Amino acid sequence: MGGGPAIASTSTGYAHLIDHSKPWYKNGRLILLNIWIAMLLVTSSTNGYDGSMMNGLQSLTQWNEAFDYPTGSKLGLLNAIQNIGCLAAYPFSPYLVDGLGRRAGVLFGASLMIVATVIQTASHSVGMFIGARFLIGFGLTFAASAAPLLVTEVAFPSQRAQATSMYNTLWYLGSIIAAWTTFGTFNVPSSWAWRIPSALQGLPSVLQVIFIWFIPESPRWLVSKGREAQALKTLAYYHASGNEEDPLVEYEFEEIKTAIALDREAAQNVGWLSLVKTAGNRKRMRIILALAFFSQWSGNGLVSYYLNKVFIAIGIEDPTTQLLINGILNIFNFFVAIIAGMLCDKVGRRRLFMTSTIGMVVFWTLQTICFALYAEHGVAKAGHAVIAMIFLFYGFYDLAFTPLIVSYTVEILPYSLRAKGFMIFNFSISISLIFNQYVNPIALEALGWKYYLVYVFWLTFEAVFCYFFLIETKNLTLEETAALFDGDATVAQIAEKAAEQAGVLEQREDEEKRSESDIAEGSR
Repeated sequence: MGGGPAIASTSTGYAHLIDHSKPWYKNGRLILLNIWIAMLLVTSSTNGYDGSMMNGLQSLTQWNEAFDYPTGSKLGLLNAIQNIGCLAAYPFSPYLVDGLGRRAGVLFGASLMIVATVIQTASHSVGMFIGARFLIGFGLTFAASAAPLLVTEVAFPSQRAQATSMYNTLWYLGSIIAAWTTFGTFNVPSSWAWRIPSALQGLPSVLQVIFIWFIPESPRWLVSKGREAQALKTLAYYHASGNEEDPLVEYEFEEIKTAIALDREAAQNVGWLSLVKTAGNRKRMRIILALAFFSQWSGNGLVSYYLNKVFIAIGIEDPTTQLLINGILNIFNFFVAIIAGMLCDKVGRRRLFMTSTIGMVVFWTLQTICFALYAEHGVAKAGHAVIAMIFLFYGFYDLAFTPLIVSYTVEILPYSLRAKGFMIFNFSISISLIFNQYVNPIALEALGWKYYLVYVFWLTFEAVFCYFFLIETKNLTLEETAALFDGDATVAQIAEKAAEQAGVLEQREDEEKRSESDIAEGSR
């Protein structure tokens, strides 16, 4: 499985070029940039809203009556159809995102989701509801393929990791809104008890369609299309208050050009096979595929979509109590994930992943024991302890698998493969979700608490995989991070070329010479 943990050396990169004399929140351009980034991040909220909404709707009598109390495979299809829609769009999304731009991908996807939520809200049959959810998934693929790429490619260098980590974290913002919306509409004595939550699912998309026209396009995409002047202007406007000769902007600009030129030299015709042609790309794909499946097969899928089934299995049958616990759990998850995302450059990706996987093994095992005690011996306290174990399990899950899976995936991919590699990541998540959404309710009903044992063994495998294969990437530029998998020489080549072109290398050498001269004079 490997010769030991995969640890990469760090580099100073751009750090010494950042002016720390003025905090970012006093810089109007950076505040504006972060507002635009926040507008992109809400794409993830749409997905989180869906999972929590479907959880809540299953506890609503009005929804169950409207769709004839769906169970088994029918309920599985209602949950899985959104991800089937995602699968249908994956073959097309990289071409739109790479061809027409990151902003075009967000606009197209958000527009489709607005139409879909209107149909979903107006549904008067199961078929209409399923069709709307398919279209939501289809549109979500385009928006979710473009938004995190644009975030990571336009963010201020020292804020890139945290900003991209917030993408998946905002899944919980949508989840929180959905949980409390369904809780609030529980007593509405009509079909609007479920139509109101359905309508609100389109709100993030409406905001994106309105504001996408003001959000800057990716400088990396602009350089790849030969629009270098516009790319430099974008970098300067947001990263240096418009100063195109700022050392940081020059370094970023030259690094982007160098990395894209190297990508083109390595693969003049970048196709799908490029993802597995080189040893470095195969390492990337191994990690990306593993994280995609781990993120959905860690036991969280059982709770995310079928929490009410778990509640019933441990004796909590009151719908109000179910909805209340669901709402509190999502708030708890949101805050833990935010804290973890902010710490990713200080603590490091590997440490967060290892702490997360080991913690999940411990608390999923304890959850299994409590579930078994209640199921086999009727121990009421054990049933209530399952709720506590769910919270603790999710606390550790949120350390890495909420904030880092998207940010880590996009940062380890070179620009030329970023859209295609990220599509593979999203495709794998959809495949794993569809499996979960069909298998979990059937397996839970057939096996009860014994089904939890499957995840105990799988979580142990996740911890072992992360120990041997995850590479540390903290405090590196986007280009240096992506180059790690191609060898230290590639990292150095990109960094030194960028520094040389930006005039930074000569400046650094002059400073070193002056320092040596000062030391020599002092010794005399």
